[in-house]
Amino acid sequence: MLDAFILILFMVIVGALIGGVTNSLAIKMLFRPYRAYYIGKFKVPFTPGLIPKRRGELAEQLGKMVVDHLITPESLQKKVMNEEFQKDVTGWLTEELKPVFTSDKSVNEWLNILQVPVSSERLNEWLEEWVADKLKDAKASYTSRTLEETLPEKWQEKVSESIPKLVDFIADRAETYFTSPEGKMKVKVMIDDFLKERGMLGNMLGMFLGNTSVADKVQPEIVKFIKHEGTQEILFNLLIKEWAKLKQMKLEEFIDRLPEEDLIRSAQTSLVKLVNIEGHLSKPLRQWLEPHQETFFNTELPKWVDKGTDLLSRKIPNLMEKMHLQHIVQEQVESFSVGRLEELVLGISRREFKMITYLGALLGGVIGIVQGIIALLIS
Repeated sequence: MLDAFILILFMVIVGALIGGVTNSLAIKMLFRPYRAYYIGKFKVPFTPGLIPKRRGELAEQLGKMVVDHLITPESLQKKVMNEEFQKDVTGWLTEELKPVFTSDKSVNEWLNILQVPVSSERLNEWLEEWVADKLKDAKASYTSRTLEETLPEKWQEKVSESIPKLVDFIADRAETYFTSPEGKMKVKVMIDDFLKERGMLGNMLGMFLGNTSVADKVQPEIVKFIKHEGTQEILFNLLIKEWAKLKQMKLEEFIDRLPEEDLIRSAQTSLVKLVNIEGHLSKPLRQWLEPHQETFFNTELPKWVDKGTDLLSRKIPNLMEKMHLQHIVQEQVESFSVGRLEELVLGISRREFKMITYLGALLGGVIGIVQGIIALLIS
């Protein structure tokens, strides 16, 4: 019995060793040797290992597997359009942007940080160039037009409606002037000058009127003339005719009289002063953004994220096609050394490979037991 036990034990040990070593060697031969060996012109069989020998095919198959089964347009679209993902993106953007909304740095400082080539001097230059171009374009466009063709119809109607008011205004001002002491004095001076120029006739007229000044008699008549409806009608018709003539005048008659360079320079100076770009850029950024902070983070940012993810989702298939993801994976795998590939595979499956080795040893041991029993039966 002892001999039989020793024989079976020997068979078990030998079978286990053969099974374990064979499986371990097979696993090693997946990667080893890393290169082919030659004896003379003849290549040593099973060199290099399976994976080094088929690395190109492996890289190609991995690329296809990633694109066709792992990172597909559909899976990425599903992830991008996921509500939780959008909330995460919104939260991340909120954390990143809140310090900007509360920043004490000026707009100029932020422009420098972001390396945006914009300054108040440059913006003022752009503004001045824009004003000059617009005025020159306007001059070129409108010089051949009449005032009637240029002015909006509503403006023309307002001017026409204002003429009666202008007549009343002129009449009131004239009446006020001629009833004032200054006006009376002006009338007296004018009449005295008129009588002096008439010589003897003027003296006779003065003697005829006696002590009463001619101005005292003429001044009430001037006021009556001004207040008379006929006078106002004449003034009204005169203004209507002049307005009609004015509307038919071409703008070049007005524009050519204006000093173009002085006009442009004046407009540039006024607009630069009005806009005050330097003052705005010197203010802290939070002064511009804080009033809109709540609306931006609670309303606008989620909308932007939703629109952005929707746009990204629609562009993913085309983007992946342009990126050639399969070739990227293939090139990366091909660039790995065989040693690194071995580390990657063993790092994932080391335990499973050990179990395969142990399984080989177990099967070898079982086979050894069977062989030992068969040997005993035969003997």
